[in-house]
Amino acid sequence: MREFSLPALYEVPADGNLTDIVRRNAAQHPDVAVIARKIGGSWQDVTATAFLAEVHTAAKGLIAAGVQPGDRVGLMSRTRYEWTLLDFAIWSAGAVTVPVYETSSPEQVQWILGDSGATACVVESDAHSAAIESVRDRLPALKHVWQIEGGGLDELGRLGQDVTDETVEERGSFAKADDPATIVYTSGTTGRPKGCVLTHRSFFAECGNIVERLRPLFRTGECSVLLFLPLAHVFGRLVQIAPMMAPIKLGTVPDIKDLTDELAAFRPTLILGVPRVFEKVYNSARAKAQADGKGKIFDKAADTAIAYSKALDSPS
Repeated sequence: MREFSLPALYEVPADGNLTDIVRRNAAQHPDVAVIARKIGGSWQDVTATAFLAEVHTAAKGLIAAGVQPGDRVGLMSRTRYEWTLLDFAIWSAGAVTVPVYETSSPEQVQWILGDSGATACVVESDAHSAAIESVRDRLPALKHVWQIEGGGLDELGRLGQDVTDETVEERGSFAKADDPATIVYTSGTTGRPKGCVLTHRSFFAECGNIVERLRPLFRTGECSVLLFLPLAHVFGRLVQIAPMMAPIKLGTVPDIKDLTDELAAFRPTLILGVPRVFEKVYNSARAKAQADGKGKIFDKAADTAIAYSKALDSPS
């Protein structure tokens, strides 16, 4: 087997962790929109300063609830603004994020939360809360469950009112590069899903080198990414963290059925996904063009795009 390697373009800080990203963005790019959220049907930009404040508010609530450094905290939700917010909040509390696919059965939820030893969990909906409640008696370590759509973030805000910024800064600095950042459970193995422990260094090395290698695609204040992949999968997490490291604006789509419409509304300069997703987007757009009597124009545009892509790949 032949092996190829390239020198690293990004040096991982030995004493740093992923919370450094949001703190650095607020210090160096305070007014830059690093993320956007959908409110009332419209995209609303969130600056680096505002995002850091929201992350700290949620982290204070977790700390006040008794989440300790190194604790595992489950996160079960579709891909949405709050997922990214809570991911950084969990790290800012010194804890480790344990993603759970939002389509998981109660038995799968019980296995992941139980095997990881999660002491708390944030879910998205009533259905998710019900799934956990049905197996709660088999999760002795689980002390808290908050629900995004049930005002859980507001509850965390109230809980953390007496926690100081200094406490969050201390907790956020607890983990070092080689400490666990997340435990991702994969179904790609035989038997029950296995928990893959990924460190802060893993994400720094992967995302830092992606950003540096492809810097023209990650220009701060100019570029943007629309994320629709499940964040319980590691690829989705990479697509979440890399834009934050750049930083460029990140948008999230909870339902892939809305992707085509959101591409037009958000207008990202970059999207990352798997081939099957792009096939669905293409087929949907082509069917709509044909229904509107614009099928020939669409096909010519597609042919032009393919020819342009091939030209970019040629030596000349």
